[in-house]
Order: sequence, then structure tokens, then C-alpha cells
Amino acid sequence: MTSVLLKPLFFTYSGSSGAARTRSVCSSAFAGGLTHRMFQLKTDPLTGKSEWIVIEEEEGGNEKQTTPKALLATTSYLDMLNDTRRNTAYRLAIDKTVTKPCHVLDIGHEYILNSGGTGLLSMMAARAMGLYDSKWSSTSNGLVTACESYLPMVKLMKKVLRANGMDGRICVINKRSDELEVGLDIPSRANVLVSEILDSELLGEGLIPTLQHAHDKLLVENPQTVPYRATTYGQLVECTYLRELHDLVHREAEASDGIHLSPSGMTGLLGIKQQQFALHCDAIKDEIKLLSEPFKVFDFDFWRRPESSREIELQVRATDDGTVHAIISWWSLQLDSEGTIFYSTAPSWICCPSDVKELKTNSLCSWNWCDHWKQTVWFTPRSGLPVFKDEKAQLHAVHSETSISYKFKTYLDNKEAAQLDLQTRDCQIVLSPERNALYGDGAWRSLMLNAIEKALCQIVHPLCLVADDSIFLVIAVARLSNTSHVIPLFPGIGKKGANYLQTVAATNGYTMDRIQFLKKKDLLSNLQDSHQRKINLFVAEPFYYGNDSVLPWQNLRFWKERTLLDPILSKDMLIMPCRGLLKACAMCLPDLWQSRRCLKEIEGFDHSIVNTTLGGCGGLPVTEESPFLPFFIWQCGETKILSEMATVMEFDFSEPMSSCSGKAQVQFRESGVCHGFVFWIDWVMDMDGSTILSTGPDKRHWKQGVKLLNEPVEVGNGGFSSIEIETFFDPSNGELSLLHAFLTNQR
Repeated sequence: MTSVLLKPLFFTYSGSSGAARTRSVCSSAFAGGLTHRMFQLKTDPLTGKSEWIVIEEEEGGNEKQTTPKALLATTSYLDMLNDTRRNTAYRLAIDKTVTKPCHVLDIGHEYILNSGGTGLLSMMAARAMGLYDSKWSSTSNGLVTACESYLPMVKLMKKVLRANGMDGRICVINKRSDELEVGLDIPSRANVLVSEILDSELLGEGLIPTLQHAHDKLLVENPQTVPYRATTYGQLVECTYLRELHDLVHREAEASDGIHLSPSGMTGLLGIKQQQFALHCDAIKDEIKLLSEPFKVFDFDFWRRPESSREIELQVRATDDGTVHAIISWWSLQLDSEGTIFYSTAPSWICCPSDVKELKTNSLCSWNWCDHWKQTVWFTPRSGLPVFKDEKAQLHAVHSETSISYKFKTYLDNKEAAQLDLQTRDCQIVLSPERNALYGDGAWRSLMLNAIEKALCQIVHPLCLVADDSIFLVIAVARLSNTSHVIPLFPGIGKKGANYLQTVAATNGYTMDRIQFLKKKDLLSNLQDSHQRKINLFVAEPFYYGNDSVLPWQNLRFWKERTLLDPILSKDMLIMPCRGLLKACAMCLPDLWQSRRCLKEIEGFDHSIVNTTLGGCGGLPVTEESPFLPFFIWQCGETKILSEMATVMEFDFSEPMSSCSGKAQVQFRESGVCHGFVFWIDWVMDMDGSTILSTGPDKRHWKQGVKLLNEPVEVGNGGFSSIEIETFFDPSNGELSLLHAFLTNQR
């Protein structure tokens, strides 16, 4: 009997522009033999410039370059490996399925997202067939071959295998699954498939094409599989916050400030992409009104070749009156063919519901927070779909190779489609839901407009440079000052931004002759002439298109631009924001800390060797510390602010970028367990400091930077009364370093 352990062939990932782009090659080394080489694209957050990093390893495991910690420390590998429900479910199912020696193939993936690629499932399969036994010999029938295309993960996997005495029992191939050939890379077709090719939506990591390739090229007919089946579910909900994430048109109308980012008849010009978005829905469960029971959408059988696409018509009965703002979705895995072992990503209110039979038996549904799999949200078009109790909503569901989409059979869809047809692809700008919600936020718009008006009142003929990707600021300056000329840099949206501004010009009351598009190098050459006007207004939100998952201080790119463009700035130039306040507080973050904690044994296999590389917290050597990580704190499970919110360091944007440092003693106001510190930047928008935009942990539109402690610390109750925090900012790489010390009351 032969079995296959399968992980993604490929997948798409729309949530983060910071995802690593990689290219792998295999070439002859000068000293003989083969060198496995991978090029990984790394982007400097302060300049936007990219460079290829070379990672290579000679055949035989002789590493020519140590795997950079930064390549893996900010990924979700650690979070996934700390998911005990997942680990236990797979171990039980593998033990039940792999019952005798066989050939196991572990297929890895092409990129650096969402996998447990330390060889854990391979070792489980090897142990299940007896390869972990001390009596094992090289002549044993069982064999495990691991295929992993991401070289840094290959190098880490080999270390884990050596630490567990499995390096001679599991052969690691640095290839993609679609590059494997039976007879060349693996000895024969396999008849057992073990896989974990799943994202929050289920299909986004390439589950379908990977399974198709495996069934076509790597498996016998009717193989056994772990998992056996996956089922997706949905539920209709009403929620004001979810409406805010997608309905820019109506919220902009409510703001009534004269700025039209999404003008009437052009609703497809600016907004979010029609897709499912990952979200920790338990964070908003008190704001959700359920409008239906859970309903099953699609089954995906792993044991047979899946279809590339399917459609289904659903009649969903409303359980209450309300407006459907979204469909919340999740999936359930049936890991064994008998239906006794399950894993579900359902929100906490769906634990073992009586009408979903698949989740009832031994579902391992004791809830624990994890970040690698969330629920997903599909937004209802525009302001939502009204429903009445007991009426049935007609829902059309479709899946492609990599996504699941929905459409309600109503007149609203036809109207939306007609409006979208008016737009051209060259003008459309796709925003993240959080950015979309921010642009519709009346309070944010008012704050920004007030700051701009205050600045414009001090300048007779504004020559304004918008240093980031803010279409809002370009429109606002052009509309509020008839004498202004605006130069948008648009480093991310580029030509689309120019086309967009032209499309909405008439609606917003400006003409395109007052907007000039120049590349940065042309800007310097054109304005450096002593007879040319200098820039006297320099603005940014700051917002850089596609950089939704960066740390707060990595948005200081506009400060870097201000420094490089100093020769063309007037002496009396106004800059907005003019200052940045690095703020910090101590927090209780038990769920986040647990998901990022250092590994010891996982289902009987030692994983302690991965902790430094994966950036764990808890149990690291004294010389090591966990990295800063960007998170929406409000979505991080159980949280509690323990201290005052203090200013640790200040950035002065009126001066060129330079090294900065700061220190603050932060008092604890609550007793509890401190798991780490949360950092953010409050943007001071005007010179007198009266207009401040906060991006702290109570704000949902921005991610904060989190620094987890090596070990949690009890504070308050007569113990530690404060903490001293000292930070250093390095302008050469945009990195922040931290020193801290817990203090007691001195009497």
C-alpha cells in the first residue's frame, strides 16, 4: 500500500502585499554536485525598492547561507503548529488510516504562507507505519518522501527531522508537486493521500488544482485520504460594522462633506473586491444579528478528483426580520472515512449545532483562538438585502478552482451589474475592507478636511505634493483651494490613480490642469531649478497601496520621501502630518501569546529547534527575542489593557529623517498578566497639535505592532507597578528596537 501526504501545489493570497515572491532553480556548483538555489524578493518598507535575496543549499545538506530569521518569523507557521485541535485531529486520522508500511509523499508549497511545513504530518505517517520504531532499517518497506518547494522551510524541516531521528527515514525533495514524476521522483503511484491545503476560505491555497494533479499523476484510483471530505457552511447576518466595511456609497452620502470618492452612477470605481474576506467573527459576535440557521453550501471529497467549478441554488429561510449585510462562512473537515474525527473553523456560536450532523460526533470543537484559520465574510451588495421572518432568500453559490462566491437573486444585483459595466478596468481601484471603511468614516473625513483647510489658509498659492497613495487628499486639496496645484506621487496605484482622478474630477469640482503627474526623479529635475516654485505643502495620510500588513512605523515612508525631496521643498513648507507620536501600552493577550509561544513536543515530536527561526515567545534563549508583529488587536481573542497609553518617542517630520530614541515610564492601572506591549502611531496633523489621528488598539481600521514577552509577567496587586520602555528607530532600515524593565514601587 502506498500513501501520499499532500500540501499545496500553489495558492493565491490577497491579504498581504508583504507575501514573499520566490523563484527556485537548481544549478551546478563550482565544487561539484548540485546547488539548490532560491531567490526571494524582499521590499524595503521605507523606500518601496525591492531586491532579490539568494538562499541556497548544496546537495547533501551543506548550507551555504543560514536561513534568515526574518523570512519565517512573521509567518503563520508557528500559529498553525500551536493549534492543538488541528494537530490532534490529524494524528488521530493518520493513525486510523495509515496502518501498515507504505510509501508516503509529503507535498509542500510554492510560497511562504499558512502551512505546517516542519514535516509534522510526515513524521506522523512514518510513525503510524512503524518507521519511528527503533527496529527500523533501510530495507524496511515503508518510505516517506517529503516534497517542499520553499527552501527556507526545507532547511528547517531537515533540522526537525534530525532532532527526531527521522532524517534517514524521510527523504526531502525541494520541488513543487506539479514537477514530480512517478518513476523519477517517486517510485510508484500512491494509494493513501494525506493533505492540508487549506486557507480560511478553504480553496484559496489551491486545494482543487493540487488534488486534480495528484489524482491525475500521483494516485491510484479510489485512494484513501486524510481528510476524507470538507464541507463549507454559511449564515445570513445583519451587522453595522460589516456594512461599514463595504458600503462606501451610502456612508459617503451620510458624511455630506462635498467629497465624492464613489460618485453616483460610478459605484464600481472604488471599493472592495468581490471575494470572501478572512475575519475573526467572534470579535463582533455581540454586534451580529443572525438572520438564518447555518446552511450547507458545498462538499469537497478528497478521495476523488474534484471538479474545477460547480453551481448550486439555495433557498435560505430567514429566521428574523432584518437586513442581510453579509454571509459569514466557515468549513468543517471530516478527517476519517467513518465520520468520527472532525475539525471546524466555525465561530463560537456554531459549536456543535443540532441541525449540522457532521459537527456532532467527536468534533474536537472545544474552542481555542488561532490566527491561521478564521471565518470568512461575503458582503451583500450596497446597503444590504431586506428580509422578513420565514421568507426564503434565493441564493446562487458558485465555486471556481480557488474561491467561493454568492449572489442573491434580486433586482439589486442587476442594478449593481449595470453600474459596474459603466466603468473601465483602467480606472477601478480596489481597496481593503478596512481602508474602504475608513474612507466612509464621517469622523475621519472631517478630521482630515479640517486639517487640510487649516493648512491651506496659511498658503496663498499652494503647490502640494501628496507623497503617498491617498486619492482622498488629492481630491480634498484640489476641491478646497481653487488656486492649488497638486502633484500626487501615487507609488502604488500609479496610472490607475491618474485615470481615477480624471474620471471623478467634474463631480468633485476641480479640473485636471491643476493636477500634475511626475515621477520622483522627474520631480527633482523639474523643480530643482532656482526659478521654479518650491513645494510648500507636503501631505500624506499616510497610506501605501497594498501595504495593509506592515508595522505602524513602516508607514514612515513619506518621511523618507520628504528627506529625499528636501532640495525642492520651500523653507516655509507645511507638512501634514507634522509629527508622529509613538504610543505604547502593556496588555494582557493570552490567546495571541499562546498561538505564538515556543514549541516543545507536538504529538510526541520535538519541535524546539524551530523556535528561534519562527520567532516564538516563551522559552527563547536570553539573547533571542520575538519579532514585532502587525495585528488588529481587537481581533486577537481575549485582550485587556493593563497600563496607561504613553508616548514613548516622537518623530518630527518637519526635519529630515534621522535616528530617533525615546523613553517612558508607563504606570499599570489594572492588575493581571502582561503578555506584551502594543505600539502604534498617533499622527499630529497640525502645528498646534489640536488635530490628532489615533491608530491605537481601540481603532479597528489600523493594525498595531505587537511585541510579545518571552514569559508572561504578573503586574499590579503589590507587584510590579510600572514598566520603563525605551525605543530606538533606525532610519536605514525602518526597524524599531526595544528595551524594557519592570519596576516596583520604591518606598
